[in-house]
Amino acid sequence: MSGDAEAPRLTVLGAGTMGLGITSLAVGHGIPVTVVEVDEAKAGRTRAAVTERLRMAQLMGALPAGRPQGELTVTASLADGRNATAVVEAVTEDTPTKAKVLEAVAGLTGARVPLISNTSSIPIDELAGHIADPARLVGTHFMNPPYLIPTVEVIRGPRTGEAVMTAVTDLLRALERKPVVVGDGPGFVTSRVLHPMINDAIRVVQEGTATVEAVDVLMRDCLGHRTGPLRTADLIGLDNLADSLRVLHERTGDSRCAPSELLLKKVRDGHLGRKSGRGFYAYGKELA
Repeated sequence: MSGDAEAPRLTVLGAGTMGLGITSLAVGHGIPVTVVEVDEAKAGRTRAAVTERLRMAQLMGALPAGRPQGELTVTASLADGRNATAVVEAVTEDTPTKAKVLEAVAGLTGARVPLISNTSSIPIDELAGHIADPARLVGTHFMNPPYLIPTVEVIRGPRTGEAVMTAVTDLLRALERKPVVVGDGPGFVTSRVLHPMINDAIRVVQEGTATVEAVDVLMRDCLGHRTGPLRTADLIGLDNLADSLRVLHERTGDSRCAPSELLLKKVRDGHLGRKSGRGFYAYGKELA
């Protein structure tokens, strides 16, 4: 950031998988973060969950060496995050839920504070219509875990302003992330391409054509997919994947995006992937 720029202070809305991941990335880069989480159980686990992610990131050499960590504040009140230089919304992938918190936080923060919606599939302009100044809203799609994946999909909506684009670029630079800017639309680039493919892979297993392991080995070793689509699904979170696919199906009409029955069954059974300890694979313990 330029020498006269204000030091970043981040407010993160939501202590789910991505909220915790983004918080850990920022704290690990020395940026103070206020996490707003109204669910008492999630809020109570936030500090331990961030500490565990920071430990893993440090073991993997994914954070700056010798840099003091940023201060972490956990609260249930949006008002406690009003002094941030940027707000990252990372709540459930559901338009009414996201719109409600964005509208509320927009009224509490200054007009120059960028509002960043971290979303895997919901069009940014759809959310921008719920705030008084749509130019303040920009989208990001951090990949999980954010501390390991250095590239971030940045979504510029048709009403996103230039000042906000500059601000989000500065923030990502402070986090040592590389922004790739794309246009708006359901699923943007990564989810629009990846999530239907994962859904197809799940259907192959559902139909009995191949085992989970066989699908991942073939996609990894023959086609160069780093982890395989089903391990990737477990990392995304099967509930998050199902939500994203529903958004894509509703907004595009693409039948490939209708969540497969096997995916929905796993979600109903509470087998959500790595975060629950079991998805398409078993992981041995529940992760915060």
